[in-house]
Amino acid sequence: MAPGLVRFALRRTLRDVKYVEAVRPRRARGLVRDVYRQVERDFGMLAPPIALHSPSPEVLAAAWLMLRESLVAGGAASRAGKEAVAAAVSAANSCPYCVEVHAMALGTLGEPAAAAAIEAGDPAAIPDRGLRALTAWAGGDGGLPADVPEDAAAEFTAVAVAFHYLNRVVSVFLGPSPLPEAVPPTARAKAKAVLGFLLKPGATPPAGQALDLLPAAPGPGPDSTLSDAFARAAAAIETAGERSVPSRVRELVRRELKAWDGKQPGLSRAWVEPVLAELPAEEHAPGRIALLTAKSAYQVTAADVAALSPERTDDRGVVELVSWAALTAAVAAGDRLSPPAKRRLPRSQRR
Repeated sequence: MAPGLVRFALRRTLRDVKYVEAVRPRRARGLVRDVYRQVERDFGMLAPPIALHSPSPEVLAAAWLMLRESLVAGGAASRAGKEAVAAAVSAANSCPYCVEVHAMALGTLGEPAAAAAIEAGDPAAIPDRGLRALTAWAGGDGGLPADVPEDAAAEFTAVAVAFHYLNRVVSVFLGPSPLPEAVPPTARAKAKAVLGFLLKPGATPPAGQALDLLPAAPGPGPDSTLSDAFARAAAAIETAGERSVPSRVRELVRRELKAWDGKQPGLSRAWVEPVLAELPAEEHAPGRIALLTAKSAYQVTAADVAALSPERTDDRGVVELVSWAALTAAVAAGDRLSPPAKRRLPRSQRR
């Protein structure tokens, strides 16, 4: 299967985004078009996990800022290390789509054994000691290795936050694999090989080139390009949440996350309804989606989305509801993963 056909097939997977309609590349205008062009230039393809945000242009830009400036742009940490963190976080969040993508990328960077171990759910089998310790930390098992420099630690933590966010959004809106369902089983291995080739990084793009997509966040000046990017993204998503998520739902989700240890609640959704009891009946539907997105995004169903009231079912509102809950949970997860206080990400990033 030729690389061009795989790119074309991946663009067509935008039609498979659930619950909302992603903007098609030929119809993209303004901020959406600008983001799409950067994604294709710097990531190698129009990644559906980013494009699905397009009903809300500012949230689309925020998602791309977090992914680009943490994972894609050049910095102190190696791309292989960052891909290992992305894959490990995705495995911990039960997001097979993201595990498949980032394990493939890790394999193309010369770490096929590490990629295979993460995909198999056995990160302890990673041969390289540094990568093994890094993925253990990313998966919530152990601290960040003491020999990781401060600037690299900030980048790894940013990647972890970005993927705690993206895993949740992907689990709601996309299926279990980046390959279209139309790809026959006999062609999937070859298609994966081509996709892995497309995901192999080329020249590393410089940091900061996506900052102008969103305005600077209010408050004290940024500590770094990375924290500036996350501050801008967090401000955009918070504004979207204020627009699309009832204030009582936001307060409830924040309170629940403050008391949460990060462990997935399991297959049962029985925990959700008692928590919703304090909300008025008309806010149960958005509250349910927000809580599920935050703690177990893979449990959000079509029935949950259909239960939203008509004024909340427009594509922009659905994207913004899920995005706000996902980032709120991701920041909480990042705080649990953070290195010692002297190496924590700047407060401007932890909005």
